[in-house]
Amino acid sequence: MTSSFNRHRRLRQTPGMRALVRETHLREEDFIYPVFVVEGEDTKNPIPSMPGIYQWSLDRVEEEIQEAVDLGIQSVILFGVPAEKDDIGSSAYDSAGIVQRALRQLKARFPALTLIADTCLCQFTDHGHCGVVKDGEILNDESLELLTKAAVSQAEAGADIIAPSNMMDGFTAAIREGLDHAGYTNVPVMSYSVKYASAFYGPFRDAAHSSPKSGDRKTYQMDPANRREALREAQSDKEEGADFLIVKPALSYLDVIREVREAQQLPIVAYNVSGEYSMVKAAAENGWVNEREIVLEKLTSMKRAGADLILTYHAKDACSWLNDTTN
Repeated sequence: MTSSFNRHRRLRQTPGMRALVRETHLREEDFIYPVFVVEGEDTKNPIPSMPGIYQWSLDRVEEEIQEAVDLGIQSVILFGVPAEKDDIGSSAYDSAGIVQRALRQLKARFPALTLIADTCLCQFTDHGHCGVVKDGEILNDESLELLTKAAVSQAEAGADIIAPSNMMDGFTAAIREGLDHAGYTNVPVMSYSVKYASAFYGPFRDAAHSSPKSGDRKTYQMDPANRREALREAQSDKEEGADFLIVKPALSYLDVIREVREAQQLPIVAYNVSGEYSMVKAAAENGWVNEREIVLEKLTSMKRAGADLILTYHAKDACSWLNDTTN
């Protein structure tokens, strides 16, 4: 008798069959691994709200990078925590700043590794905002000059990619122009194009010591309720010269990743942020979830939504699991 329904399960019967028809794949080269560098010596500071993530001094950071490289990670993004801060974040664009020194050191030690420099002021200002503050207002155009100086100094130090995360209007155009004028026409800009004022950033602010001392970032980061605004932001950054577009956070914004993917042809980066990481870690440590299965599923969902790359604190674990052929 002829069946009156479709037998979709035929393609799910064995691991080999499921692999044969799998539509979305995770690869080691998909991941960008965040690394925090700090002043000092012999430092490996655990970040309590981010189990497994540390702040590294320059004399020890190569331990972390070597482990990542050995697992197959090909790209890292550097976040710096300076010893001193001021109201204009001057160490962000100091040639002897913590990020610049880390870039020079790691470029010499790992020449094949793609080094990405986060370009912002929040870790370097004593007020914790991403730009210049005057009378309680975050000044847009005045901030662009300093952010451009930071980007150029990072390129001079060896950054392969500049990743501005500040969300000032016109930041991509200003940084692109600054890099070109300084002779770094071949250094791409990985723009934090779509960055929401999210509650998922808390653990990162512990790691980077970047919480605002007053107010919040809602006047320059996006309202989590807005979808169409994301398309406008991404289009602006494309027109201003971005080479990559970041959507941040990722897990609660998979719909936005999909819409940006459909609207743009540039590579899309999903930023799987600290709060998303920490929630899984906490649940796994309590035995409530299978960490491996949860992490690989959520990273796959980001690729399925349209991300080409994933910036994630899970990168080392994910690569280890992908390389493990016993399960």
